[in-house]
Amino acid sequence: MSTEKLSVIFAGTPDFAVVALEKINLAGYEIKLVLTQPDRKSGRGMKIKKSPVKQKSIELGITVCQPEVLKNNTEVINKITSKKADILIVVAYGLIIPDEILNLYNGHIYNIHASLLPRWRGAAPIHRAIEVGDKETGITIMKIVKQLDAGPMLMKEKVLIKEEDTTEILSKKLSELGASMITSLLENIERGKIIKLEEQNEKEVTYAKKIKKSEAIIDLNDTPETLCQKIRAFNPFPMINLDFEGKHLKIVKAKIYNDKIKKNLEIGQLYLYGDELLLMLASGVLKLDEVRLEGKKTMLASDFVKGHQIIKINSVDQ
Repeated sequence: MSTEKLSVIFAGTPDFAVVALEKINLAGYEIKLVLTQPDRKSGRGMKIKKSPVKQKSIELGITVCQPEVLKNNTEVINKITSKKADILIVVAYGLIIPDEILNLYNGHIYNIHASLLPRWRGAAPIHRAIEVGDKETGITIMKIVKQLDAGPMLMKEKVLIKEEDTTEILSKKLSELGASMITSLLENIERGKIIKLEEQNEKEVTYAKKIKKSEAIIDLNDTPETLCQKIRAFNPFPMINLDFEGKHLKIVKAKIYNDKIKKNLEIGQLYLYGDELLLMLASGVLKLDEVRLEGKKTMLASDFVKGHQIIKINSVDQ
């Protein structure tokens, strides 16, 4: 490795990757090229949007490359090779890194992964950790190998998952941590510090499969505890929702309702008790705190009920 400041190629796409890009740049490392996903249509108007990493790269004056694929893409591989960078950093990029690139950089190809590997390899580690009720997660920095998220680990730091953490909140915490860890790793490499590698225990592997919109449809047979975890896990996307007046009513924030409820109330029905909006489940009750009706903004439940006809109940006793 050169005694001069290291040069980097950075591959990333969403907001989660932006903080690392910024910190690497701020630390004085030359970012010779940024790889990010092509511009996509999104939002209600389906307008073409740049990825958050592309937007930040343009602000920083860094050259951007947006291939649809990397494998067998001679033009892009030649472009990457011509930059003669020392290290490749990958953060939630979204494309598989092919052998042609894995064989570059003398093994200095590192990934910031948002879990404590080998738990939650895959696309949605933050969502899945919250969804199943994990008490902690963290960041693992690993070398990239052919198998998904299976490379040897260089650094690992834990973060407690708090009861109020949503995927959005936890993502911000982890992105900051990952950015600090990767800049520390670059400093250690630059100083010639020996970095120990730890192989992952294949017996402890779990997979965080990609989130599907279909998972957001409420399951009224879930326990209130399970649903609360899902609501936090799927916030900001895709949001747990139920049918209300022919539209999707997204549950932004909710808690378990512990008071006793009449047994004859209908499962799946919304009820108003005082100013509290309650949803009946098969095995309990949820109190909805914040909701978002399809096409509308997020509202406090107490404000939402003022504009809709919701069945009132006068007693929550058995």
